[in-house]
Amino acid sequence: MGSGVGVLMVALQHYEQLVGRLASSGQGHVLRFFDELSAQERSGLVAQLESIDFEQLALLCRQGAGGIDWAAAARSAAPPKAVRLSERVGGGNGVWDAAAARQRGVESLERGQVGVILVAGGQGSRLGFEHPKGLFSIGPISNASLLQIHCEKVLALARRYGASVPLYMMTSPVTHEEQLEYLRHHKNFGLPAEDVFLFCQGTMPAVDAQTGKLLMSTKGSLFLSPDGHGGTVAALASSGAIDDMRRRGIEHLFYFQVDNPLTPIGNAEFVGYHLLAESELTSMAVAKQTPQDKLGVFATIEGKTQVIEYSDLPEDVAAERDEAGSLKFWAGSIAVHLFGVAFLERMLSHKDALPFHIARKKVPFLNAEGELVNAREPNALKFERFIFDLLPHARNALVVEYAEDEVFAPLKNAPGAERDTAEYVRRFMVGQHRRWLEQAGTIVSSDARVEISPLWALDAEGVAARHDRPARIEQAVYLRG
Repeated sequence: MGSGVGVLMVALQHYEQLVGRLASSGQGHVLRFFDELSAQERSGLVAQLESIDFEQLALLCRQGAGGIDWAAAARSAAPPKAVRLSERVGGGNGVWDAAAARQRGVESLERGQVGVILVAGGQGSRLGFEHPKGLFSIGPISNASLLQIHCEKVLALARRYGASVPLYMMTSPVTHEEQLEYLRHHKNFGLPAEDVFLFCQGTMPAVDAQTGKLLMSTKGSLFLSPDGHGGTVAALASSGAIDDMRRRGIEHLFYFQVDNPLTPIGNAEFVGYHLLAESELTSMAVAKQTPQDKLGVFATIEGKTQVIEYSDLPEDVAAERDEAGSLKFWAGSIAVHLFGVAFLERMLSHKDALPFHIARKKVPFLNAEGELVNAREPNALKFERFIFDLLPHARNALVVEYAEDEVFAPLKNAPGAERDTAEYVRRFMVGQHRRWLEQAGTIVSSDARVEISPLWALDAEGVAARHDRPARIEQAVYLRG
């Protein structure tokens, strides 16, 4: 029997089983073009349909784009439990000493208890870059890609503490193969192959906002999109990554997103606060400068730490100030977290720990005649999960504030935008590296551009420890490892 015939027979067997389920759920239209499909296409469509929980989908459709009344929740909220930057710089907050936190973090890193998870599923389309965003060249002088910078930081972290630091990298169906090949070509930028674990996040179908009918992108495929960074937890389990962590003795997982080259991966003080607080989920924050800053905010709602997205925060609440005149809801989320691995494992058994968020979006779809229609108005419901929804479930959740210019410059926008463009990010990188050098005693000319490879120095501490740092810099310099 030829392989094509075998695939076809398997597809037909599953097809017969699916017909009843599709009919009872009102989704029979997805098989309208089944007779026109090749054996491979039939098998692919059946596999997509078998992965759908139709009862859950129907429930989500009935819920619509509604959900929690965040405006009401925000009006009853309080600031989060946090360690402020001023307290860290001053030595401590009266509960946890900054030096003690750093030492505790160093001990955990030296024991090889910390792993890193990098969320890298996005495309660079908004930047005019039709490749995975991680491949975008962002180094101000080196032209190093985002992925190169992150991998070199992880390698530098491992070298500093003399322990392996595994990198778990979550891709998406549209970016997985290209990133896998990119890392292979560059030999993981020095990371051992056994310390790099790529896995693909899940997907969710889109449905017509009026009818709840599944939308098709082709005659043999549903319209699918990534299920959001909240899909990380399930993907870690299904890929075998959590088993790998258990085998290695990884107890804590440093989480960040690919678009931010300033992320202080595995920062020892951050790890230490997490441990001293006996926290299951610790989050990094920067202080919002204005009520209009487009950052979700950490807040305490009914005794639990949560994130309120900036679009859900009423203007009057965002503008509230405390007795000292500072913003009441100051703690801007930058999507950097530290998770207890045992906590993530526990959350796998909680079906509703990560609810789906529902949004109306414009989605191209196949009509009854098999023609692709580009929607002019939002026509579909899309479903995704957000990782920060784990916060209310975490024991002793904690927020730690860092200076924005040291930890947060995400690449999100094409040239011409006010911020978060490639030029904006490079300016932050140069500014950070200049400060590190100047703090260590190097004189840097006002018009000199500097870039430091993570393999030359991971941070300000690393620069200060180098005996070969230049005494003076008067032109563009890339200090490489």
